[in-house]
Amino acid sequence: MTLLPGVRSATVDTDRLRMHYIEAGPTDATPIVMIHGNLSTGRFYEHLFLDLPDGYRIIAPDMRGFGDTEPLPIDATRGLADWAEDIGALLAALGVDRPPHLVGWSTGGAAIVRYAHNRPVASLTFIDPVAPYGFGGTHRDGKPCFADFAGTGGGTGAPELVSRLVAGDTSADSPFSIRSVMRAAYWAPTHVEPREDVLVAEVLKTVVGDDGYPGDSTPSPNWPGFAPGTRGILNALSPKYCDWSDIVELDPKPPVLWTHGEADLVVSDNSALDMGTLGATGQVPDWPGNDAFPPQPMVSQIRDVLGRYADAGGRVRTEMFAGSGHGPHFDARDRWIAVFTEFLDSR
Repeated sequence: MTLLPGVRSATVDTDRLRMHYIEAGPTDATPIVMIHGNLSTGRFYEHLFLDLPDGYRIIAPDMRGFGDTEPLPIDATRGLADWAEDIGALLAALGVDRPPHLVGWSTGGAAIVRYAHNRPVASLTFIDPVAPYGFGGTHRDGKPCFADFAGTGGGTGAPELVSRLVAGDTSADSPFSIRSVMRAAYWAPTHVEPREDVLVAEVLKTVVGDDGYPGDSTPSPNWPGFAPGTRGILNALSPKYCDWSDIVELDPKPPVLWTHGEADLVVSDNSALDMGTLGATGQVPDWPGNDAFPPQPMVSQIRDVLGRYADAGGRVRTEMFAGSGHGPHFDARDRWIAVFTEFLDSR
């Protein structure tokens, strides 16, 4: 593994699983722990490390199901609790005894809130987090479109993407190859990622199948014919199991930074990956209509929940990145670092 200068790689046995992570900075400093999203690894933060503020220990693990961490199954019925507890186990194994600053991108956003319910944290930073009521199949208030949460979970994974992951496809020959998916969905189409080859190779380490990506599914009498299973990452993100709207209940309330790309195709009020959007645009037939299964208003839900967090006494800073996609820490890297640094200094 060839790392950027100043970045270290290690693997440690925790009391839950063997975890790989990269890090930079002094090992006795206050930690910044950066949790990646779905179909990514800790190395999706590596390009930020050396320009983050001095005086912090920066840690980016490969989470369960991804990268070089031990390939144990994801229990979706716990939402992102497996990830949250894995973070705690990692920090314990590393001897970290200070409340960390937690950063969560996409799926990682739900995990850091779950962590904060059980352990003290210095701050929470979201990068285009999954909506507080999970991914897909809910109305603005979080009420599910169907009682069995049909249209969410493992069944939403694109079969061709899965097969190309299994085949180790590094090409851009199909819109479903991971290289094409990253170019279309991870950052703005105007962004040319200099480390693209490294990141493609990282995603191809994903645990593919029922225990990882996408997970299993169950038949449903409701549109579009499937409901969540109990295993794997997409089921962990289903609103049946994933709900971080209870961030409002945190006491004490750590300061929150929400950063979001305004051109995000993944987490938006009309997500290109949401079954409601796909039905409304005719890409999935027999859509039951906007009243029954609307596109999930994901950004509006985030804004609503963080608004309640602020009303309950929490401090929230919101930064929207015009023109940025799902990863403003890639396509607006310098501004994202500046915003994050200012947020840390403001404490």
